Amino acid sequence: MSSKGKVIAVCTSEKKGTAKTEVPFITLVPDLGIEGDAHAGRWHRQVSLLGLEKIEAFREKGADVAFGAFGENIITEGFDLRTLPVGTRFRIGTVLLEMTQIGKECHSHCAIFHQVGDCIMPREGVFAVVLEGGRVKAGDEISTIAPDPERPFTAAWITLSDKGAAGEREDKSGPLIGEMLKEAGYQVIEGLLLPDEPQKLKTQLIRLADQRQVNVIFTTGGTGFSLRDQTPEATIAVCDRMAPGISEAVRAYSMTKTPSAMLSRAAAGIRKQTLIVNLPGSPKAVRECLEFLLPPLDHGLKILLGRDGECASRRTDS
Repeated sequence: MSSKGKVIAVCTSEKKGTAKTEVPFITLVPDLGIEGDAHAGRWHRQVSLLGLEKIEAFREKGADVAFGAFGENIITEGFDLRTLPVGTRFRIGTVLLEMTQIGKECHSHCAIFHQVGDCIMPREGVFAVVLEGGRVKAGDEISTIAPDPERPFTAAWITLSDKGAAGEREDKSGPLIGEMLKEAGYQVIEGLLLPDEPQKLKTQLIRLADQRQVNVIFTTGGTGFSLRDQTPEATIAVCDRMAPGISEAVRAYSMTKTPSAMLSRAAAGIRKQTLIVNLPGSPKAVRECLEFLLPPLDHGLKILLGRDGECASRRTDS
């Protein structure tokens, strides 16, 4: 698709979950979103974009839908938005947006879903944050800027703890992962605290890998022998390929600290271009494992993302 396109319409709504209404222009505020729109806020889904081509294809099925019916703020022409990588930037005059997510989960369904039984926004829409503000109106040119190949790795952490999720225990391991990753130069975009329920973990791993395209996800907890410890099983279920060397190396290193490390069932694997690594549950073990793991992980992530070649130490026979 072309790197330049056009804004077809702009829309806003005062309440979440309702259709948006076409307006003459929108005013975008950095790190907030669109003035007067229900989704404005300091989060990663400040502005939604949807391609005219997808709307017209939906109309061809017999649905009479107006602009804004799917909850989109900006309707574009000239891009297949869903094929663009997270991190892509959109320049519209003085406005600069950065794409943060592709598609979304639909829990209660929007107004258009209840009317016609389907909605394309969860599949085809994308979301962005506002980096530079200004006004946008129909007819404005929009151009894409590819993500910087040298940008920091993105990361997320997930703590698995029944007591933590119930508010009966303070989660110290997850925030520690976040702190150590930031100190190492990662951009930490999410941190979650979940009960030890494998389906909830699988849902979040898939969302973070597929929709937010996070480079690496670290989990903490749920790797032991308890019947509720299902983190490795959930991880294996969502991965396309496993990376057993990571979990084996971490276990071997941890056993130099305590023999009970042999009881860890932690796994590591890859879903698309996202690496998922299970860590132990205690803050002490988390710190030790990350101190060991982070230095060599840099090279592995560069290979996974196509930023680096294969290991330079690979032997070449003469």
